[in-house]
Amino acid sequence: MPVISAEPIARDNEQRSRADARHDRIFRRVLKFCALLVLAALLGAALSTLWGGRKVLFGDGLHFLLSDSWNPVDDHYGALAPIFGTLVTSLIALVLAVPVSFGIALFLTEIAPAWMRGPVGAAIELLAGIPSIIYGMWGLFVFVPFMSGIEPALSNTLGNIPLLGKLFQGPPLGLGLLTAGIVLAVMILPFISSVMREVFQTVPTRLKESSYALGSTTWEVLWDIVLPYTRSAVIGGIFLGLGRALGETMAVTFVLGNSYNITSSLLMPGTTISSSIANEFNEAVGMHRSALIALGFLLFVVTFVVLLIARLMLRQLAKREGK
Repeated sequence: MPVISAEPIARDNEQRSRADARHDRIFRRVLKFCALLVLAALLGAALSTLWGGRKVLFGDGLHFLLSDSWNPVDDHYGALAPIFGTLVTSLIALVLAVPVSFGIALFLTEIAPAWMRGPVGAAIELLAGIPSIIYGMWGLFVFVPFMSGIEPALSNTLGNIPLLGKLFQGPPLGLGLLTAGIVLAVMILPFISSVMREVFQTVPTRLKESSYALGSTTWEVLWDIVLPYTRSAVIGGIFLGLGRALGETMAVTFVLGNSYNITSSLLMPGTTISSSIANEFNEAVGMHRSALIALGFLLFVVTFVVLLIARLMLRQLAKREGK
């Protein structure tokens, strides 16, 4: 019988191992370059807005952050009103959208019949693809007249409640913080509900069936089994919707009223960072342009802080689950 030498086989294995190691190094370098490219783009966007708004940020300092005055004629600018409007409208959107998204995801995963889950889920995902300007036009031509009709009822009922009543006192304009918050809620609802539905479907069926077998209700299965299993992903989806609400421009611009006054009433017009930039940037020059770019930098900072809080919350949840 012919004797097969082991040297060629060993040589081929060694060459293959070297080739695999080389390809591995190339792959790691490509991935590292992609990650660094994202960080460079992020840093470049932050530094460019910081540099563009340096005249106002470094010239006025805290006065720009704490003042609600916005007068391009006298070159007096304050970012407090746009920051206030951005946070209030986003908070309203989150308060309204999260419970509804939770109910939609629960219905589609636990209650709805099989023939309904596909079409309704597809419809929700299609809503997420509608351009924001369409939501803005719908809000201006359909929802604003509707709100102007029900705002007197809100003022006459909720406006008489001590402390809480201040939030619902004002003229029935239809335009305002409450209207913008509701339109934002409609916009971010498909994103949050889609994420919740997908993560609810990842819960093992055996866990839910075991809980049902022990006599648990649908609510108890959701609260004791589904939510603890998907808690981190659900919080991530909520903050994804919040990030979308913070940076929304056109839909808010149509229905907010664009007023730089800070009031305690949600029925009064206001402004946000993104809507201020969209309305005034085309005609802005000099200090006015610098103030608008500085607002863009502040929006970047606010969004970064929100996402950082989300990451910290997810990390704390991961530590608790690890324990």
